[in-house]
Amino acid sequence: MKLIIISGRSGSGKSTALNVLEDVGYYCIDNLPIGLLFPLTEEALTNKTQQLSKIAVSIDARNLSDQLADFNKIYEGLQAKQINFEIIYLDAQSQTLLRRFHATRRKHPLSSSTLSLKEAIEAERELLDPLANLADLSVDTSQLSMYELRDLIKDRVAGHKRQELALLFQSFGFKHGVPADADLVFDVRCLPNPYWDESLRESTGLDQNVIDFLTPYPAVQEMESDIYAYLKKWIPQFEASNRSYMTIAIGCTGGQHRSVFICERVAKRFDAMMDNVQVRHKELAHLTTKPHSH
Repeated sequence: MKLIIISGRSGSGKSTALNVLEDVGYYCIDNLPIGLLFPLTEEALTNKTQQLSKIAVSIDARNLSDQLADFNKIYEGLQAKQINFEIIYLDAQSQTLLRRFHATRRKHPLSSSTLSLKEAIEAERELLDPLANLADLSVDTSQLSMYELRDLIKDRVAGHKRQELALLFQSFGFKHGVPADADLVFDVRCLPNPYWDESLRESTGLDQNVIDFLTPYPAVQEMESDIYAYLKKWIPQFEASNRSYMTIAIGCTGGQHRSVFICERVAKRFDAMMDNVQVRHKELAHLTTKPHSH
């Protein structure tokens, strides 16, 4: 049996994630009371029916606050029963959540006559901290469309096996902010910038003209080799500590040229060694997934 627990603040995309998992064969339950988590797993382990072999549940702030505060005990109990489970935590910037609620005109589950929407969004963060701190994968959905989130959940979560490390290389632009869900961040702004060549300004690090511009520079080659060497040494240590997911963020100024180029080059080297290596270019208008090598 495999159990995926989806959590996160309201408006962050939990329903979208749950729908993706349902589409790929998970038995899904929205807003499961925490107290029913153990009975559900017991039923799945006892019954051993195909329908309950893969379960996904969402747990959010609609649960009682004292139950959320005691989630550590639930977590330890699931570990003690050797249940194969993962916690996926979705979140977004508070201003983004505020805009989403205003756009949909939905009522926040914690808002009331004495608690404004903004206050409810902040209170929800505190309530869900116990789950956020134990998450195997945290995803910031602030800049993701519904379709990008669906692709991300399908690629990173739905096909993921607990015993393997899912590695995501993500390029980004520092002027747009460092990705909140990055585990490791590398800064490549010291490299020669194709942006200052007007013939390359509209291209990206995926285009051959930018590749031809960057490749000959010794500093570019050294940066790629040093990032690769660091990750090759330390990723096995993270994997040994039971990490299921890692996001490696590589940033340049705008996230269009240098970071994309280095991201692709380093990811390609790991793709030859690992089964689950993916690439996402945050500032480009598409999601790129590296195919499995094995």
